[in-house]
Amino acid sequence: IFGPSIMVGASSSWSRALVQISPYTFAAIGIAIAIGVSVLGAAWGIYITGSSLIGASIKAPRITSKNLISVIFCEAVAIYGVIVAIILQTKLESVPASQIHAPESLRAGYAIFASGIIVGFANLVCGLCVGIIGSSCALSDAQNSSLFVKILVIEIFGSALGLFGVIVGIIMSAQATWPSKI
Repeated sequence: IFGPSIMVGASSSWSRALVQISPYTFAAIGIAIAIGVSVLGAAWGIYITGSSLIGASIKAPRITSKNLISVIFCEAVAIYGVIVAIILQTKLESVPASQIHAPESLRAGYAIFASGIIVGFANLVCGLCVGIIGSSCALSDAQNSSLFVKILVIEIFGSALGLFGVIVGIIMSAQATWPSKI
C-alpha cells in the first residue's frame, strides 16, 4: 500500500530525531517547563486554598489573616521554579556550530531538559498538595482554632516536597557541561 517510498532504518527512528534536535532547544524547553509548570502548581494551590479560605472566613472572619500563610506557601512553589529557571539559564553556554551535536552538548541539553521537567512537575504536585492542606487548614481553623498550628506543620511537610524537587533538579543540572571551545 505504501510502496518503496517509505524509508526504513535509522532515518525514521526516534533516536535519530532526538539527536538532530538542537540541545539548546531541549534546554530552553526544560527551562520553560521549570518555571511554567511551577507557576501552574502555585496558581492551582492558591485557587484551592483561597476559595476555601474565603468561604470559611464568612463563618469565622478571624481566620483570614493567619491563614494567608497557606497562600504564601503556595506562592513559594512558583518562586522555586523561578530560582531553578535562573540557575538553569546560567548553565547555557555557547559552543561552535561544529560541536552543537557532539555527545557532550547533547548530554548538557538533555540534563537541563530533565532538570526542568523534574522541578516543574515536582512543584506542580507540591502546589496541589499545599493547596489541599491549606484548604483543610482554613476549614478546620474556622471550626476549632486549636487545630491551626497542627495542620500548619503538615503543610510545611507538604511544602518540603517542592524543595526536594529543586534539590534533585540542581543535582541533575550539574551534569550540564558543554564542550570547550576549540
